[in-house]
Amino acid sequence: MHSLDHLVTLLFWLAVAALAFGTMRRARLWRAGAAAPFNWAQLLTVPRRYLVDVHHVVARDPYIARTHMLVAGGAVAAVALVALNYGLMLYWPLLNGAIVLAAAVMLGGSYLVWQRRRAPLPRLSAGPWNRLPYTLAAFALGLLALALLPSALLSGFFAALIMLALLAGTAELVLGIGTGGPMKHAVAGVLHLAFHPRAERFAMRSTALRPLDLAAPVLGVEKPTDFRWNQLLGFDACVQCGKCEAACPAFAAGQPLNPKKFIQDMVLGFSGGSDAAFAGSSYPGITLGGHSGAPEEPILPALLAPETLWSCTTCRACVEECPMQIEHVDAIIDLRRFQTLARGALPGKGAEMLGNLRETATQGGYDNAARYHWAVDLNVRQIRPGESVDVLLVAGEGAFDMRYQRSLRALVKLLQAASVDFAILGALEVDTGDTARRLGDEATFQAQAARLIATLSTLTFGRILTADPHVFHSLKNEYPALGGHFTVLHHTVFLAGLASSGQLKLSATSETRAITYHDPCYLGRYNGETEAPRALLRQIGVRLTEMERSGLRGRCCGGGGGAPLTDIPGTQRIPDIRIADARATGAGLVAVACPGCTAMLEGVVGPRPEVIDVAELLAAALEGQA
Repeated sequence: MHSLDHLVTLLFWLAVAALAFGTMRRARLWRAGAAAPFNWAQLLTVPRRYLVDVHHVVARDPYIARTHMLVAGGAVAAVALVALNYGLMLYWPLLNGAIVLAAAVMLGGSYLVWQRRRAPLPRLSAGPWNRLPYTLAAFALGLLALALLPSALLSGFFAALIMLALLAGTAELVLGIGTGGPMKHAVAGVLHLAFHPRAERFAMRSTALRPLDLAAPVLGVEKPTDFRWNQLLGFDACVQCGKCEAACPAFAAGQPLNPKKFIQDMVLGFSGGSDAAFAGSSYPGITLGGHSGAPEEPILPALLAPETLWSCTTCRACVEECPMQIEHVDAIIDLRRFQTLARGALPGKGAEMLGNLRETATQGGYDNAARYHWAVDLNVRQIRPGESVDVLLVAGEGAFDMRYQRSLRALVKLLQAASVDFAILGALEVDTGDTARRLGDEATFQAQAARLIATLSTLTFGRILTADPHVFHSLKNEYPALGGHFTVLHHTVFLAGLASSGQLKLSATSETRAITYHDPCYLGRYNGETEAPRALLRQIGVRLTEMERSGLRGRCCGGGGGAPLTDIPGTQRIPDIRIADARATGAGLVAVACPGCTAMLEGVVGPRPEVIDVAELLAAALEGQA
């Protein structure tokens, strides 16, 4: 034992004190937020959420997965061993040997961090993040020297070097939470996983928005402290990896939205400050340094430009890619709710659409009696109170669109060919309110939902079927919170079941063009359904050529979240980017399973693949039978 051991012990306990002080200081900022459930026992969930849920996302990038395993694993092990050997003043050589192993692992990870930072990806933040490989390496090297150097060298110059290295690394690790530095996520991330604002997502795919209490004094979020405290905590968990930025369709299209900067702006909001020091990509078209925030100050427009808020398509690509499980879309909808309900500040044609909904229960101001004119020659039964039917077909707003009517007619023909007992709602159907909710008008959504739930409650049916993923999501996931409990199926899932059971008999398609499939966000990411449409296409002999971004990571078409109504300009259109993805596969046909996707992709001008619903391809195979 030598005097340096006691200095390390002193440094350890000073670090513990600094960490505790910094955490309490930061916690005061989080606690300024609105109330949310709290239970210390939730800390017990962290190991599984960290090792399973977080690493499930991290593992998508093998290089970063290895890096994180080495850095985080080595650091946690090293700190634990230092706490044991030096914190408790044991000074055992055997534990020093274990510290050597942990520090060596951490040093290897630090090298990988340095390599990544030598040629950084555009999505990575710079600034203080660039010092991480050096401070992490300093900590690891200090521990290695402490444990490996002979006692004779652990004094004077070498002792000073070791203490400086340990001090640099320790300061990075323990002062981050108190100062808002890069390593604040080491504490905030753990607490965020424990007290997550959407804890149910760790047990199932949870994407439904929370109902808003329309009697609350503040409708939505005006200022940072209107967010729930665990949302503020979640913002601090961001590691600025930029995976959300790289996935965001609005950012790619040059619209003024960057999910990573949005989260950092929310951090600025509750902690106070300007965005001048932000070391990543700004919102396209908006320069850094022009926005600032404070906990009790309105977020718009001082901290966030309105155009940024309305650029989001609510596709949840950012959420899907976030390794820290941050809920960007929930925060955006909270902000929209205040702007729409309290300020009436809705751009584009959003206000007109909401007016139509309130007056006619349709987005376009149509007569509901015309919703099923497309089916007048198909001998489709309309459900009546007192009658019973197995499947109730809910068409959605697309029923007023002539293009989508082709898809609906194909679906009806398939149901009739399979002898399905089904009926339509006819003039009883009203809009589900999904778009209103995404635009922040929770009042209109709840009114529409109450009306449709009341109608459905008077009818006798087994299941609801729809070809619109937005209708599917609302009825299946969001209506239950308002008292509407139904069994709801998307048409691709239902048809896949009919085909696999042999009830729906299909022949091989005569289509010779290469085909790719576009995953609708509200079917794939929102509801995890990516296989049924592909199974149906395989059933008719289609060999899919997948786009680079497909399945749960598919690129948005730009049609969700009311984006076509708010119509925030960018340097290009989101559907143009998606069609470029399709062209890159060499496909001559893009199969879709959403009327919104059909409309957006068919709106691309110039040469492009044909866009056709899966049901239309199946109906063509049906008609091709002898």
